[in-house]
Amino acid sequence: MPVVPTRSRRDWIVLVVIGLAAGFLSGFLGVGGGTIIVPMLTAFLAFDQRLAAGTSLTAIIPPAIVGVIGYLITGQVNWIAGIVLIVGAIAGAWIGSWLLSKLPILVLRWIFIVFLLFMAVTLFLAVPSRESEVDMNVLTVALLLLLGLVTGIISGLVGVGGGVILVPALVLLFGASDLEAKGTSLLVMIPTTITGTIGNARRKNVDLKAALVIGLTAALTSLLGVWCAVLIDPRVGSILFGAYLVFIALQNTIKTLKAQRAARA
Repeated sequence: MPVVPTRSRRDWIVLVVIGLAAGFLSGFLGVGGGTIIVPMLTAFLAFDQRLAAGTSLTAIIPPAIVGVIGYLITGQVNWIAGIVLIVGAIAGAWIGSWLLSKLPILVLRWIFIVFLLFMAVTLFLAVPSRESEVDMNVLTVALLLLLGLVTGIISGLVGVGGGVILVPALVLLFGASDLEAKGTSLLVMIPTTITGTIGNARRKNVDLKAALVIGLTAALTSLLGVWCAVLIDPRVGSILFGAYLVFIALQNTIKTLKAQRAARA
């Protein structure tokens, strides 16, 4: 069972700072913010990787809810697409957990890194339209279900949030505007993070006090992130998300190289 670190005043300040940064990122890009929360918890607060991941997943819930409300106010959430994606993602998460013990994870990580870089380059070149939206029909529903399935599998296998997959895929493959993609991504994130939190809490892999501080603080800046996303030019938003994908790819590359060295030792 993970040991929950003792908190000092400095630790609580760090948790608040983490929450402010993660909340803005969640609203601005339509992602969970775990890429900030997890490394900062491990680097500055002595969390082990498992406890950090579980705490991060719980902390994501409040800013995701607030972010969805922000995108709902601007009419940028596709409920039908979101529900279809949720169904596929839940099924994919089960498949991913089963495949985790069957497939070579290092190979999967390199495939995921290449995927992220390809999406980033495409976003750098793409010029999204703020007026476009997902055209819902039978084929679209089937493809969204498949996207949700793939997202759930990849998230379970390599430990990333679905937003880094869903947002660029909805923009590039389904013609969604950048805002619709971000709002719908946050909608999908809510039930999946709640489900994961229940499982982590049963295994004592969550520091609930730390998650509460990060989550409630993040909720304060999530709407600010949504507001900034609405204000900026969609071309700029696309480039910034592409840069974020490059950052995630670099993070995963470092982790993969460390794992390879450890496996050889």
